[in-house]
Amino acid sequence: MEQRILQYRKSIDEWLEKTEQSAQVSQEILRDKMEEHLNQIGFFQHERLIHLIVTVTFALLEMLAIFLNVISDRLFSLLLPVVILILLVPYIRHYYILENEVQKMYVQYDRMLRICQMTESSGTS
Repeated sequence: MEQRILQYRKSIDEWLEKTEQSAQVSQEILRDKMEEHLNQIGFFQHERLIHLIVTVTFALLEMLAIFLNVISDRLFSLLLPVVILILLVPYIRHYYILENEVQKMYVQYDRMLRICQMTESSGTS
């Protein structure tokens, strides 16, 4: 998923650069691209929500495992927080990437809106 969101955002950035430089794109193409972009944002928002739930769950499990470690002296209670932490770190990293990329996609959508408004005001159809 990480590669997909990074590649998609990069392709939209390239398309926006090309579109802003040429300034000759039809309203229909712009609206189609904006609709596609909103759909992609929706997919990535869903992915972000799922990963938020998983990340918070693992963080709570980590806290419970640390609490268990404090009240117990068994080997299992020493290893459990370490194992959960090993899983938690990649989840936090992945959620961080998803969150930041979706925020960047919002900025891209705002750029698309500005381009659409500029083409409407210039009378390009």
